[in-house]
Amino acid sequence: MTDTAETFLRITRDGPVAHVVMNRPDKLNAMSPAFWAELPVVMRNLADEGGVRAAVLSGEGRHFTAGMDLASFNDIAALLAGEPGRAAHALRGLIVKLQDAITSIERAPFPVIAAVHGLCIGAGVDLITACDIRLATADAAFAIEEIHIGMAADVGTLQRLPKLIAPSVAAELAYTGRRFDAAEAKAIGLVSAVADDREGLMARANDLAQAIAQKSPLAIAGVKRNLAFARDHSVADGLDYIATWNAGMLRAEDLMAAIGARAAKRQAMFAELGKPA
Repeated sequence: MTDTAETFLRITRDGPVAHVVMNRPDKLNAMSPAFWAELPVVMRNLADEGGVRAAVLSGEGRHFTAGMDLASFNDIAALLAGEPGRAAHALRGLIVKLQDAITSIERAPFPVIAAVHGLCIGAGVDLITACDIRLATADAAFAIEEIHIGMAADVGTLQRLPKLIAPSVAAELAYTGRRFDAAEAKAIGLVSAVADDREGLMARANDLAQAIAQKSPLAIAGVKRNLAFARDHSVADGLDYIATWNAGMLRAEDLMAAIGARAAKRQAMFAELGKPA
């Protein structure tokens, strides 16, 4: 295992699996400007390495994240103090920048598994809805809390959550901002599994990531890209897209490696996805 540290995020590599840890436990991993600056850089760097096949995203300390650092709102208030038109333009630019940071998770060619314990509120929900898979501890609690401070969530929850759970349920949670527990999160389909405690959660997340990492990274990238495309397009468009994708990306080397390994009852070995040009 190797570790690297940023100001907010700590990155650990366990072979083909990267662990991305929000490491500000004294502040409940509240998302400071450092988080928003580092996340897209970390995701791009992990993709550029070419050897990462899955990632686990978690939080250090008692909670996953308490959401946006409230100190950040002081910067927003200062931003809005200027001439109204220019202030609005600047604020829109900031929102788009924050959105892009979260979307960096979707752009990664490998799956990202959110391992949630304790609180996951506000921008934390924006964060996990961009992940491919969500797991939680039994004591986890979620809330779209932006409505409590007089604003609509604007970094991805309102766009992604209705594609993950029933739109009526997403609307109720967004309008009320009420907290809901891991059992309800599983019942509505936001998380796919619930662990008894954080130790069990991290073990399950790591086992899942390692299992994914054993598959063809080219096929996994194709699954991720096509799931995202299907979410945002019609069935007909999605079928056309996967046909074109596989026409270009389906390779005999990976097929033969997988088929040969199944026949021999052994683990298949696949070439790395490689670094982008």
